[in-house]
Amino acid sequence: MPPASGPRTVGGMPFTRTPTPRELRSDLVLAAVMFAGAVLSAALSSIAEVYGDEQAELWTALVYAAVITAPLAVRRRWPGIVAIITALAYFAAVTIKVPEIYVGNIAMFVGLYTVGAWMNDRRRALVVRVGIIVGMFIWLIITMYRDAISEADKADVAAGAFSPYVAFMMIQILLNVLYFGGAYYFGERSWHAAVQRSVLEQRTIELEREREVTAAQAVALDRVRIARELHDVVAHHVSVMGVQAGAARLVLDQDQEQSRRILAGIESSARDAIRELRQLLETLRTPGDSSDAASTVTLADIADLAEASTAAGLPTEYAVIGDPVPVPSVVAVNLYRIAQESLTNARRHAGPGATADVRVRYDEDGVEVEVVNTGRAVGALRPGLGQLGMRERAAASGGTLEITPRTPGGLRVRARVPLQPEPHAPIPRAAEGTLS
Repeated sequence: MPPASGPRTVGGMPFTRTPTPRELRSDLVLAAVMFAGAVLSAALSSIAEVYGDEQAELWTALVYAAVITAPLAVRRRWPGIVAIITALAYFAAVTIKVPEIYVGNIAMFVGLYTVGAWMNDRRRALVVRVGIIVGMFIWLIITMYRDAISEADKADVAAGAFSPYVAFMMIQILLNVLYFGGAYYFGERSWHAAVQRSVLEQRTIELEREREVTAAQAVALDRVRIARELHDVVAHHVSVMGVQAGAARLVLDQDQEQSRRILAGIESSARDAIRELRQLLETLRTPGDSSDAASTVTLADIADLAEASTAAGLPTEYAVIGDPVPVPSVVAVNLYRIAQESLTNARRHAGPGATADVRVRYDEDGVEVEVVNTGRAVGALRPGLGQLGMRERAAASGGTLEITPRTPGGLRVRARVPLQPEPHAPIPRAAEGTLS
């Protein structure tokens, strides 16, 4: 017999096997079918006189049929009690030679199997099955010894160790070993199969929960990304258009030519905003991970930002320090947006007469974009969506961001992203920021 395993747990809780209403109804059907079979077997066994002259009356077989099959109707609810009742009934029936042995054998097998398959207290299940099996083998050995003594005076028994009687007894032992061993084995196997099935169901539930959480996180990340892109695109261009519109209003009556140039600048900013918004929408409609294609801007385009900032009323100097090297497009886009947001904030908060200085530095370890502006002194930084977006972009590129108020006035924004060394020679500035 295989050893009984210890208690199993599913999801941190002890595993408990509970029958479903359908299984309980099937037990009722099984009990009814077994009772009908037992009645028929009793009638045929009585006619065949399986026990000869020592056979009990037929009515005892009918009572035995009810006793051995009725408990099967609740075998999954009380498997231990059902197994003990069927074993005792079978033992009593064979002892008094009730003319029915076949259905009783099946009923006792089902009882033993059910203990192994459905009894949640595994220690008690082991005790019940081992007790029944040991008791039956002790009874079998006693019966065999008694029959051997009564047959000892016959010549065929004394003739040799493998006389017909001894051979018959060995067959009985073998059949009982297979009978009880099979009931034990299949019961254990059913229990372990139920445990594994419950574990798989629990894992399926956990995986489904994880999938829902992952999907929610993905949606949240997409919303943050969309919000960041919209803020960077809209805030920059609207800020430029607002400043230019204010300037146009002031000089509209005095200098119409200047007003036309300013209005042309507003028109250009509006077109740029529409172009970038269209590009953003196309990116969002692209299936799969299209983060590398989120924008076509490169670090070289920061020069255009400086020119646009100057045209919008904030004189801005631009310089590249070091030899430009290829930069991943995602890094280029994020650094571009950080520079864009920094200049937008400078135009909005630095005040009249402010200037800005944009520098892109390349060194052996990485690339750095620094935006410094003059203007009003900043006592304490007030966190906003712009700063949050810049920090997210720097972190997304594996870099760092520093935003520091300057003592003379204005801010210094420095974003640095480390780069893996590439086995390429320095490239001309015209190709700066492009992917190979």
